Amino acid sequence: MNGKFAVLGNAFYSESFDSVKYIEKGLFCIDESGMIEKVLCPKDREYRRQVRRYKDTGRLVEMKPEEIMLPGFVDLHIHASQWPQAGTALDRPLEIWLGEYTFPLEAKYRDMAFAGRVYEDIVKNTLENGTTTAMYFATVDRRPSVLLAKIAGQAGQRALVGKVVMDDPAANPDFCRDADSRQAVSETEKFIEDVLEFRDSFKQKVYPVITPRFIPSCTDRCLEKLGRLAQQKKIHIQTHCSESDWAHGYAKERYGINDAAALDRFGFISDKTVLAHAPFLEEEDVKLLAQKGTSIAHSPLSNAYFASAVLPLKEFHSKGVNIGLATDISGGYCPSMYSAVRQAVISSRMLNEGVDPSLSRENRGRPDSAITLNNAFYCATVGGGKALDLPIGKLEKGYGFDVQVIDTSFGFPLYYPEKKPEDLLHKILLLCERSNIKQVWVQGQQVK
Repeated sequence: MNGKFAVLGNAFYSESFDSVKYIEKGLFCIDESGMIEKVLCPKDREYRRQVRRYKDTGRLVEMKPEEIMLPGFVDLHIHASQWPQAGTALDRPLEIWLGEYTFPLEAKYRDMAFAGRVYEDIVKNTLENGTTTAMYFATVDRRPSVLLAKIAGQAGQRALVGKVVMDDPAANPDFCRDADSRQAVSETEKFIEDVLEFRDSFKQKVYPVITPRFIPSCTDRCLEKLGRLAQQKKIHIQTHCSESDWAHGYAKERYGINDAAALDRFGFISDKTVLAHAPFLEEEDVKLLAQKGTSIAHSPLSNAYFASAVLPLKEFHSKGVNIGLATDISGGYCPSMYSAVRQAVISSRMLNEGVDPSLSRENRGRPDSAITLNNAFYCATVGGGKALDLPIGKLEKGYGFDVQVIDTSFGFPLYYPEKKPEDLLHKILLLCERSNIKQVWVQGQQVK
């Protein structure tokens, strides 16, 4: 719908890390740019008059009583190019998974027809699962990476896309790397310019991201140049950090400092930075991220497969680090952020209670680590918006109208009356399937 309009319906969103707000029969007034102009409730003086005005002019969208609006999810870490191998070889060691499956697959994207088919499919799948904003790793090649940004924009998804940088010949296969640091940086600059040319042609916008794969894949010369480019361009940065014992220890061996400190030395730690995984951060790393405003993309499914660790989300958040959620296709097998929400809660409970039954209960877990569904919902919406410094993730004045509409008339046990509205939200977060997501809106445009 073009121009000003309003949506009448029931909605949930996060007010804070711990609390959610339920709006019953709210009137969400949307301006021409797709932003929420105001939210009116039945008790407000102008509510009835505004409902009637929008209805009389044919500018009112009315949701059914069984339909619930949630903010669109923000997926902070997806390897779009790995979508074809989702669900494949997750029982293999990481180095085999990368060498035999991932790198050969990523090299195929030089075939632009292949790239187009895959990228259209992953954008379609994430949108239909309620992901309105996605932060994507593409591949080492510029042209297909630009294509991913264009495809996402045309589909109506807000996307942040990075051309992956990996130039070290000792660490990367010859068929899947930048030729050298000069090419890596020049191609990154061209990628940024290419995406900026059409960024604003989409209402929801798409953004270029500086994307060193991680420290072990890049030479020092490349990291130095990319860091300077990031500071010069003042655009988003994404990379992996302290994902595993090996990755966390690698920087210590190479530089004598931790992974996060090494990234900071090269100019990559800022309020524009999203670090994927990071379960092995140490106390000084957490302080650094909190001071710099750097966010973590928590990927609970892939952490279970490849990190052999659980991110202490609650502790890191309490120390001032912003955390969002991610599917991490294809280290995570599922394109739905609902799976990430569920696994984040499950993993935190396992960390809290411990998993080794041979140990006594008091020695088995890490106390005060369990998070709630409210916490996970916050990370999947508000936390993601904060990480990207974009007005998304809430259904309040001044935020983009990014919404998923959930049909609760099937697939949910509604015979037992909820004691409070929040109980219904929890049912949705735990039981919602793709078929329940009836509509998806991004920046005021219906895309599903």
